[in-house]
Amino acid sequence: MRVCRLCWSWFPVVLVLAAVSSCQQPKPETASTQPAPAYAARFDANWAQHKLWDDGLAEVATYEAERVIYQKPRAFELTMITVKEDFNRAFDVKTDDYQRPDLFPVMKVNQFCRIPTDNYPYHFLTSLFFPRAAPAHLHKLTTSSQEWCGTTFKAIGEGNGSGYQLAFNSYWDQQGVGSYDLPNGVLFEDALPYTLRSLTAADTSAFEAPVVELQQTSKATRPVVYQARISQQLEAPSEDGSRRQRVTVHLAPGKANEYVFAADYPNLLQEQHTWDGRTLRLKSVRRFAYWQH
Repeated sequence: MRVCRLCWSWFPVVLVLAAVSSCQQPKPETASTQPAPAYAARFDANWAQHKLWDDGLAEVATYEAERVIYQKPRAFELTMITVKEDFNRAFDVKTDDYQRPDLFPVMKVNQFCRIPTDNYPYHFLTSLFFPRAAPAHLHKLTTSSQEWCGTTFKAIGEGNGSGYQLAFNSYWDQQGVGSYDLPNGVLFEDALPYTLRSLTAADTSAFEAPVVELQQTSKATRPVVYQARISQQLEAPSEDGSRRQRVTVHLAPGKANEYVFAADYPNLLQEQHTWDGRTLRLKSVRRFAYWQH
């Protein structure tokens, strides 16, 4: 009977994840049949087509980081991995068979960190996937948190032309198992360290875009969708002649995030400062095949 109770306790989770899977049917490389949002022209669709990403290696950037947990800023390291992968349409994951006829290229961004607190550590892993030809369009996202109080898992996938669906399973009361619908044509706060790298330099005027709030949390409340104002400014050259691009995302009054990128390709994130105390400062970066042992 114990085994049966365990099976039935997971039955709602299976139903929710199955529902998300049914929405994540194979998509064309553009990943959407909807008209492109007005802000799409501000991003370079060819940004990830550079031959750099065809070298078979991953960009592994390590950041000195800080985040407020239990009313205190916590210091830690965050690793951000960016790499090109080939998905197959049947399972919507990285393929093992490169002779399949249903392959399409994506850019994967993994964000991993372990955050110590006074009593126990927090662990976060967020995986984001974008069509290679659409750096501002999220194809899918999964994120999970683990700490001594419990585990939370969230998955965001594209629906059948009607928007995104977020499925969740958490340990919080009234947030146990369920799903939310999200609109088309949105950016995601979790994705901004990647998406903003592709901003075009031709037009630096401010523009507006809807932004779904951060999902790298242990909570599973209905996401806020901000109507954000995004502006960018090229900083003066440093002593070594390098230049940086500062991007400010005004989510709402009193809620502004700043992202600083190298002005030269591949426009790596140098710093991040968010309204809620999440900071990143680039410590090191290298390209290597981290999956080889």
